[in-house]
Amino acid sequence: MTLVVADGAGPAQRDGVRIVDVGRLPGRVNRMLRTTRRVFEAAVAADAEVYQLHDPELIPVGLSLKRMGRKVIFDSHEDVPTQLLAKPYLGKASAQLLSHSFGAYERFACRRFDGVIAATPTIRNKFAPINARSIDINNYPVVSEFEGEPDWSEKGNEVCYVGSISAIRGIRELVRACALLRSDARLALAGQFAEPALESEVRGYEGWERILRHGYLDRAGVSGVMRRAIAGLVTLHPVANYLDALPVKMFEYMAAGIPVIASRFPLWRNIVERHGCGVCVDPGNPAAIAAAIDHLVLHPALAARMGDNGRRAVEQHYNWMRESKKLISFYESV
Repeated sequence: MTLVVADGAGPAQRDGVRIVDVGRLPGRVNRMLRTTRRVFEAAVAADAEVYQLHDPELIPVGLSLKRMGRKVIFDSHEDVPTQLLAKPYLGKASAQLLSHSFGAYERFACRRFDGVIAATPTIRNKFAPINARSIDINNYPVVSEFEGEPDWSEKGNEVCYVGSISAIRGIRELVRACALLRSDARLALAGQFAEPALESEVRGYEGWERILRHGYLDRAGVSGVMRRAIAGLVTLHPVANYLDALPVKMFEYMAAGIPVIASRFPLWRNIVERHGCGVCVDPGNPAAIAAAIDHLVLHPALAARMGDNGRRAVEQHYNWMRESKKLISFYESV
């Protein structure tokens, strides 16, 4: 297996995967043009049986490989046309034009590819009428990374948020919620701020004194944060691209045996309430988020029971072992 990247970290060999680095070039235009050309040349040199594209800007590479008679799969991580509509810096008219244009191009290309892998069932359903060989492969946790029952005697009065930190992911509401807590809970933040100015802003909020700021952590560090936490937060805003997403962090909280406090999107609410593994709240309401945190911190037995339910759901349904079997079968069909 060969992985072609453009991160500037150089070539490597890891776990049987040969990593080919075509180099990191500055600027969006370079990435779209020169880097794409380099990726195409590296792909041809790899002489693979099947090619899988992970980025929308590589669709032209896939079409070129198809013209050479190669097998090509498009891996759609998100609904890009819908995502474009949510970009505030584009303006409504520009966003609609770009969304429509990219959607047409995406449909044209994916009809010609040998298959489409989608990150969620919703995205799969979008592609199914375009390409009959479409499948969802969900990014669920590897259960073995969360071995061992959580020790609730080790828990502090902490809840955690793990992942990229941004306004659209709810950081303003989380910090404001901390100012409304009745319990002595604190919020552990593990991740980098996507917007430096936003970090400066929320540090001035009344609730910031309740924040434990960890910054970027490796897998072991993240595991430690979850081990100390009573609950995990995933209160993303209700933008179009999140409503039907399946955030891996939600399932990692479940795998770690802690309840989730999640946005009350219908899809997420169905999972959380069906398995009894957490609480769904209005992500725009700091008071509701604070109430959910307090409830779980002040009722640790309930939190432990919800955590057990979530871990069991991951072991039975939402795990990578099940998804990997689907993926291997899909490759064989291609």
